[in-house]
Amino acid sequence: MSGRLTRLAGWVIGFCLVAGAGAAQQRPLLTEDPEPVGDGLVLLEAGVDNTWNHIFPVAGLQGQLLRWPRLGLSFGMGSRAEIQLEAVSISRLVISERFDAPLAHMVEVPGDTTRGWEDAVIGAKVKLADEGGVMPAVGLRFATRLPNASNETGLGLDTMDFFQSLLVGKTVQSIRLVGNIGVGILSDPTRGDRQNDVLTYGVSLARAITAASEIVGELNGRISTRRGTPPPGTESRGRMTFGLRHTRGSVRLDGGLFTGLTALDPKVGVTVGLTWVFQSPLAP
Repeated sequence: MSGRLTRLAGWVIGFCLVAGAGAAQQRPLLTEDPEPVGDGLVLLEAGVDNTWNHIFPVAGLQGQLLRWPRLGLSFGMGSRAEIQLEAVSISRLVISERFDAPLAHMVEVPGDTTRGWEDAVIGAKVKLADEGGVMPAVGLRFATRLPNASNETGLGLDTMDFFQSLLVGKTVQSIRLVGNIGVGILSDPTRGDRQNDVLTYGVSLARAITAASEIVGELNGRISTRRGTPPPGTESRGRMTFGLRHTRGSVRLDGGLFTGLTALDPKVGVTVGLTWVFQSPLAP
C-alpha cells in the first residue's frame, strides 16, 4: 500500500501545484469543507456511483457495485452550523466472486445479485473560525454511521461507527484547498467487545477554469492504528478522485473518476450527480 499511496499522493500534490477555485467543496469529493451551507438554506445532493471489483471482505463477496440515488441533505442552522444526512441510497452488487470470510456464512444470497439499503450517516458541522489573511477557515464535524445495510445481504456490517474531524479551508486566488484530519471509532462486526480506532484524512482542491466550471481532485481515506491485523471491516481504506463541476444558477452538475489506494478498494469507479441549494421552506 505505501508505495502506491506515495505515488498517488505525488500526483495529487503535483496537481495542486499547477492548479489554479471555488467555494465549499462537496460532490464528487468526500473531503468536508469547513464552510456551512448558510443560514436558512438546504443543500440537496443526488448521484450515481458505479465501481468495479468492489470487495466486501467481511461477507466474502466481490463484484460490480451500483449505488443510487446517493441522496444527501444539509440544513443550515444559523451562519456557522449545519445538520447533515448522507448516503441515503440503494446498493446493487452483481457478484463475480465469492471467497471465505468471517461472516460469509450469514449471507443469504442464493444467486449472483444482491441489493439493499446503504448505511446512512447523520452528522453536524460547526465553523469555529472565519477565513482571513493567511489564516484558513476552521471547523469541526461529528458523524455517526447507522447500520441500515444488513449482513444478510452481504452489503453491511450491522455495526455503528463514530467519526470526528478537524476541517480547514483556504482560498488562494483561484484555488480552494481543503484539509481534514480526525479519528474514527469502528466497531468489530465479529466481536461486540472490540473496536478499531482509525486515523481519517482528506485533502482536496478545486480550480476554476471558467466562471461556471472547475476541476476538482482529492485524496481521502482512513489508516488503521491497530498493531497487527485489524478487525475485519476496519482495515485501512482510501481513494483518489479527479472530476469536473459545472454550475447553472442554483444547480451544480458533477462527474468524477476515482481509484482505490489499497488492495481492498475498488480499482476504478465513476460518479455523476448534482447539487441544488435552495431556501428552506421552514425558514422564517
